[in-house]
Amino acid sequence: MLNRKEFIKATALSLLPVNFLKPGQRSVQIGKKPVVISTWKTGINANNAAWEVLAKGGYALDAVEAGVKVEEANPKNNTVGYGGRPDRDGNVTLDACVMNEKGECGSVAFLENIKHPVSVARKVMTETPHAMLVGSGAKKFALAHGFEEENLLTQKSEEDWKKWLETSEYKLEVNIENHDTIGMLALDQNGRLCGACTTSGAAYKMQGRVGDSPIIGAGLFIDPKVGGAVATGAGEEVIKTAGSHLIVEMMRAGHSPEAACKVAIERIIERNSSNNKDTQVGYIALNNEGVFGGYSIVKGFDISVCNEDGNRVEAITHLI
Repeated sequence: MLNRKEFIKATALSLLPVNFLKPGQRSVQIGKKPVVISTWKTGINANNAAWEVLAKGGYALDAVEAGVKVEEANPKNNTVGYGGRPDRDGNVTLDACVMNEKGECGSVAFLENIKHPVSVARKVMTETPHAMLVGSGAKKFALAHGFEEENLLTQKSEEDWKKWLETSEYKLEVNIENHDTIGMLALDQNGRLCGACTTSGAAYKMQGRVGDSPIIGAGLFIDPKVGGAVATGAGEEVIKTAGSHLIVEMMRAGHSPEAACKVAIERIIERNSSNNKDTQVGYIALNNEGVFGGYSIVKGFDISVCNEDGNRVEAITHLI
């Protein structure tokens, strides 16, 4: 039984807002595991594939790889993998990364003619001493490890590109999937939290442009003691604020996943006050207790969630 002094101290601490938690103190929230979350409503099908792994007691890294590969192979998703919109020269270039429950990572960027960059990124993590391979080096590595070369530019994406050439106007449109990604985080039954992020990048970008998705600490970050975060949207803004790393550090300080994502969004707003309504960034986060959340700059971003309660889309709070 608590004595009077201990009771007063415990009561006072329970009333503190999350921003005033002591260093190392965590907000008390318990989620469910296994669980998988992904960016956008298009993540529903990817979640199904990931859940097949998790429901059998499988490894979270296997789950996120299997999940995002669904969209990498989906020609109707023009922001990821096969069928992704090309750069302004008509070339489809892909970026991806993975992180595991130990904080180990692998990444590829500016990779051409390989449908599943997420799997190449995993090979970089497991088969090399490096964290990232890019361009022709990444492609050479992929081919050496049995990945097949194929044309990723579909007829629809080529037609869209040729239409774009008529004006050649480059503009990131809010919540229009010309600049997005699928990012996924999973916590398995054994408490292993892993993540993956994969994209064809901004449509009609300059040749060689790389966004946040393959950059550890920007597009994806995981700390095994805390949790993980992943980003989608205007990659340059995510890079400039090291968004996913910031979110994980905020969770380390005691913020809930949603509150931590809000801090990262506010950081973008602080340094980009002139045109926030024309910019969209969305974050999702999952801590190692199974609690998840997200936040975006403007309305329209949503999150796909799958756990024992089912696979569903949940709306995400926005700042402006």
